[in-house]
Order: sequence, then structure tokens, then C-alpha cells
Amino acid sequence: MVYLLLYPLAAHLSWFNLFGYITVRAGGALLTAFTLWLVFGPGLIARMRAWQKGGETVKAILPHAGKAGTPTMGGVGVVGALVVSTLMWANPTNPYVWLVMFLVLAYFTIGLVDDWMTVTRRGRNKGMPGRLRLALGALVATLFLLGYVHINGTAVATEIYFPFLKELVVGLGISAFVIFGILVIVGSANAVNLTDGLDGLVSIPAVIVATTLAVLTYIMGRADYTSYLHLPHIAGAGDVAVMCAALAGAMLGFLWFNAPPARIFLGDTGSLPVGAMLGGVAVLVKQEFALVIIGGLFVVETLSVILQVASFRLTGKRIFRMAPLHHHFEQLGWPESTIVVRFWIISLVLALVGLATLKLR
Repeated sequence: MVYLLLYPLAAHLSWFNLFGYITVRAGGALLTAFTLWLVFGPGLIARMRAWQKGGETVKAILPHAGKAGTPTMGGVGVVGALVVSTLMWANPTNPYVWLVMFLVLAYFTIGLVDDWMTVTRRGRNKGMPGRLRLALGALVATLFLLGYVHINGTAVATEIYFPFLKELVVGLGISAFVIFGILVIVGSANAVNLTDGLDGLVSIPAVIVATTLAVLTYIMGRADYTSYLHLPHIAGAGDVAVMCAALAGAMLGFLWFNAPPARIFLGDTGSLPVGAMLGGVAVLVKQEFALVIIGGLFVVETLSVILQVASFRLTGKRIFRMAPLHHHFEQLGWPESTIVVRFWIISLVLALVGLATLKLR
């Protein structure tokens, strides 16, 4: 909207050239998404609290029993701020913007239905069946990936690249690429969902990963940068950086109200679309394996659940006192704020390592 309305005015006044720069629009998107939360967040929380009164939004297990009654579905505000900010600042003629928007809104719908079922089925706390949620997520991811291959239109679309190894490029073909992409997107969505277990825990890591991906998408959209760094050039990917910045702003705004003690939780309504977008953008700019490093915190949280389940089924013993991993440290007696801040630090370090892989190739 801003791009179409203001950038053409540069023909009459050079100052409006600013709105043609992705960096300027990304900054505007971040600030807009954050401001939308500050303005509309209190009203959203009040409405959610009134609607969900008596609903079960937190498992009745220690040490979270005292949080029962805190409203969930904060993802409504996150996705709302992301969408509005993107429409304001991104180039609406860019097909990648609409492709990522589709991914976010589709996963948002899945999460919304899941949370709605959880809240309204009072006394049972049952959401959407896990297998159905995974199947729907895989279907959405498949449509996203096929759309990406069509829009990209080059062999690069189905190739995969590896950190530290600039000469190693593997062409998968459409079928194998779709399967690989589904694992990345569905895995990322559920990894963020599993990490969302403490007040403020998922917010800053999501901001860090989104900001890092914004840098990567900007680079991949620049032929001069990709040539220098020996990276694949994805023409038109740069504007997705505006969406990534909008997501960072939306999660910062959410954190304003999710900081301990949380006034609202993210819910599947937020964690699923946020994770799916991070995975989808990584696929779009061919940084799937870099995402494993950049989003390493989400990966470790997911692995802790997988290992816990596998160990218990095979040996009858648990590796951790409780999974995901952040609950294990809670059971060890770590204060919630200590866990959250230390996980934030780890996330920042991993993001810096992930960015370093661009040059260490």
C-alpha cells in the first residue's frame, strides 16, 4: 500500500525514493506491527479473557497450575499485526509475498480451529487430533512448495545447499523437494509450538530467527551479494524481508503482553503460523540447513521430546524429568525467568553462528 502510493511520487520528489528501499520498508513494517499490538493488544486480551472464561488453556500440572485462566489465542494479534503491516509496507505485486501470506494464513486457520476446540470443549481440553493437524499442515506445505517451484521457474527451486560447503549442490527434483520441504515447514511449525511453554520463551527466539531470515532474504534477492558470497540468487525474494521484519515486530508486540506474568498466551493460533513462516522462508531462500543452526533452540526442544518418547517406549525410562527441555530445567528448580533468558542468549548465539555460515563457505 505504502509502496504503491508513495514510491511513484519519487518521479516528482526524490525524497519518496526512500520507499523503494527494502530496508526502509522493513523498518516501517517492524514498527507498524509493534505499534498495532500496543494500540489493540489490551482490547484483544480483554475480549479473549471474557470469551475464554472457564475454559482450559493451561495444563493443570506443576509448576503452571497458577497460570490457569490466562487467555490463549494471542496468535490472532500476532498474525493480524503481521498481515496488516505486510499489506502496508511490502510490494503487493511480488508473488512471493502472497505465497508466504498464504502459508501463514492457512496455518493460522489450523491453529485457530485447534485452539477453539480446546477452549470450547470445557472439561476435556481436547483440540484437533494430532494426525489431522499434521496432515493438514503437510497439505498446506505441499501447495506452498508447488507454488514456489512455479513462481521461481528455475532449477534452483528444487536444489538444496549446505552451510560451509559452497561447491555442494544437490538437485532433488520436484517430488523429493516437496517431501523435503514438507519436513522443513511442518517440522518448524511444530518445533515452535513445542517451545512455546513459558512466559516470553518463544518470543525473542522467534524475533531473532525472523530478523536473521530478513537479512538472508535481502541478500538472496541481490544478485551482487549472492555472486560475492557464492549463494543462489532468488530474484524477487528481497521483499519477503519486509514480511520477516513485520513478524519480528509482531512478536515483540506480543512479548509486551506475554512477559512474565503473561496476560495472554500465543496458542497454536500463533505458534503454528509463526513456525511455518520461518520454515517456509528458509525454503524459499534455500537456507533450510542454515535454519537448523539459526533456529537451533527450536530443534533442541523438539529433539528432547523425540528422545523422551523413544526412550520411554524402548526402555521404560525417561531421559529428562519432563519434556520439552525447558520443563526439565523447571523440574530441576531453575526459576522460569532464568530459563527464558538463558534460552534467549542461546538463540542469539546460534543466529550469529548461522549468519557466519554465509561467509565460511
